[in-house]
Amino acid sequence: MRDEETHQFLKLKPVQATLSSLKMLDVGKWPIFSLCSEEELQLIRQACVFGSAGNEVLYTTVNDEIFVLGTNCCGCLGLGDVQSTIEPRRLDSLSGKKIACLSYGSGPHIVLATTEGEVFTWGHNAYSQLGNGTTNHGLVPCHISTNLSNKQVIEVACGSYHSLVLTSDGEVFAWGYNNSGQVGSGSTINQPIPRRVTGCLQNKVVVTIACGQMCCMAVVDSGEVYVWGYNGNGQLGLGNSGNQPTPCRVAALQGIRVQRVACGYAHTLVLTDEGQVYAWGANSYGQLGTGNKSNQSYPTPVTVEKDRIIEIAACHSTHTSAAKTQGGHVYMWGQCRGQSVILPHLTHFSCTDDVFACFATPAVTWRLLSVEPDDHLTVAESLKREFDNPDTADLKFLVDGKYIYAHKVLLKIRCEHFRSSLEDNEDDIVEMSEFSYPVYRAFLEYLYTDSISLSPEEAVGLLDLATFYRENRLKKLCQQTIKQGICEENAIALLSAAVKYDAQDLEEFCFRFCINHLTVVTQTSGFAEMDHDLLKNFISKASRVGAFKN
Repeated sequence: MRDEETHQFLKLKPVQATLSSLKMLDVGKWPIFSLCSEEELQLIRQACVFGSAGNEVLYTTVNDEIFVLGTNCCGCLGLGDVQSTIEPRRLDSLSGKKIACLSYGSGPHIVLATTEGEVFTWGHNAYSQLGNGTTNHGLVPCHISTNLSNKQVIEVACGSYHSLVLTSDGEVFAWGYNNSGQVGSGSTINQPIPRRVTGCLQNKVVVTIACGQMCCMAVVDSGEVYVWGYNGNGQLGLGNSGNQPTPCRVAALQGIRVQRVACGYAHTLVLTDEGQVYAWGANSYGQLGTGNKSNQSYPTPVTVEKDRIIEIAACHSTHTSAAKTQGGHVYMWGQCRGQSVILPHLTHFSCTDDVFACFATPAVTWRLLSVEPDDHLTVAESLKREFDNPDTADLKFLVDGKYIYAHKVLLKIRCEHFRSSLEDNEDDIVEMSEFSYPVYRAFLEYLYTDSISLSPEEAVGLLDLATFYRENRLKKLCQQTIKQGICEENAIALLSAAVKYDAQDLEEFCFRFCINHLTVVTQTSGFAEMDHDLLKNFISKASRVGAFKN
């Protein structure tokens, strides 16, 4: 397309006018999705990538069907077996269920809440992290109702081997591995079924939760943060490194209202109501964003930029941190593709999810992805739709008794021939007899789409047109199409066309093909009917390259 002319016509400056907030999330950035076809990717509406190497995925489609694929470690795909699958398989056991939220552990195990508030778990269960009262791996989703039968779960979170859920009435339940007090029960005995976390949270209304590798966080409606579990790296923010078997308030945040909390493997991020970020815990990769690699046991402010922060992101299986500003800028720090980024680094991404797809190790999702359908058409897509549309066209070509509908202004922008021929032409019908209907239609469609779709034989006719109209790019496309369709039967005809239309690259290609398949080509009708001058030149050139030595 003639970009300069298009800009002049539309009176636009070449500036980026796409709002990052309108960009649709591209799930294809996660390597595991390369196993899916483009058609399958277009149907995805929710997705979660998990596993020790980002090698497991669960996703839902526009039809509310749930599919899984991956290595299926410990039956974490929920298919009833432990067989890996390189192709998406439908998870029929959850048919009819709509996913509200989902989290995963290191085993991995899965905890899923439906839009109706039900909880289902499956996968690794050596530490009772499925909450079904056993330590047997769960090969299919199991409905967890013990102590939750009259509760509606609205949020779920998983540590490496423990699970946490939040109900609609602000209560928190935990179960699973408890070697460091991460279940919050006051002991270090594993918890086989959901148990309400009480203590300091007894009369509090919790609004959001998060889990690190072996710790838990809960934010209550007053903006206070309560923590419990493993604290060897200071990830509880209590000013020490001692484990905490029951919930304890982070006193250092006194007077600060926290809205969100996110946990990495051994570090913690919180976002305040004023858009400020605080971090604490492990910092060997710079994941606190403080400019050094020293652990912090107290909340430490993270300076991102003057703009307000509206989102923070971390995941218990990585040492990566990310944040998004009100202006749409996305920053990352911590372990990023093997590098230690010790200060927030401005990226070109439009969402924090992309940070984990492209820079986290492993490439997992930090939350359940939500992919909104993008109904917006680009300029190019809109033009493609308008080709041969009688409702909007102001010009029609009559070729072989059939009409092809077009738009004068687009033809003049895209083609030098039409710019001159349509300049003072007020007719709305143009009769065309020099070219066939398939060829001329393909030419006009090319002006709308920048592509052609023709058989090699018809592409020869389009090559003739491209030569006549001096459309060099179209000429190259025709040559590519012809090359892809060459065979022994049509090789001489295509060689003849290449010579006729001075397509030197195509001529050389056809000649080499004929030489490489000389015995068969010389027995075809095309060779027998070959133009005398062309035959003479062919034999002479073939002799020079030694084709007749034997």
